[in-house]
Amino acid sequence: MLRRIAVILLLLVSLSLFPVVRSANAAITAGLKPYIDSIDGYRFLYPNGWTEIAVKNGPDVVLHDLIEQSENVSVIVNPVPDGKTLADLGTPGEVGYKLMNNAIAPTNSNRQAELVNAESLEKNGKIYYILEYAVKAPQGERHNVASVAVNRGQLYTFNASATEKRWRKIKDLLTQSVKSFTVD
Repeated sequence: MLRRIAVILLLLVSLSLFPVVRSANAAITAGLKPYIDSIDGYRFLYPNGWTEIAVKNGPDVVLHDLIEQSENVSVIVNPVPDGKTLADLGTPGEVGYKLMNNAIAPTNSNRQAELVNAESLEKNGKIYYILEYAVKAPQGERHNVASVAVNRGQLYTFNASATEKRWRKIKDLLTQSVKSFTVD
């Protein structure tokens, strides 16, 4: 009888802990959905309520908010010379400035950008550079966060962007999305 009570108590304690563990893991990705491109070999999490839009001659994929359509995430894939690693392309700051000058605010684009932060992140043995920008454009001020990685001769750039006005509200969500980006 005592043994049966002990087993029941142990079972109840175990079951009561399960929702806590599950909710802790759910909190990590709350508000995010997975996107997987098995052909180009990358994956990331993006905010719920966003939808993919077709773009010709542009990024590999673009998703944006249905309500705040200027909020978006995108992936661009470009070749790199054979055998080059991300470190071969430069430090996080150097790669951040190259991306800024070639894509975010190139000459004659009427945009100005400032590299706010550049750091390196290792996940599953791969190096990613996380880059943050403040951008001034004719349409208004924006905030961009990007993750850059090299894999199998390709440079992958995952970018998340929002207006500066909305940045504080969705900063954590977009930063989490950028840090979720991985290449296979």
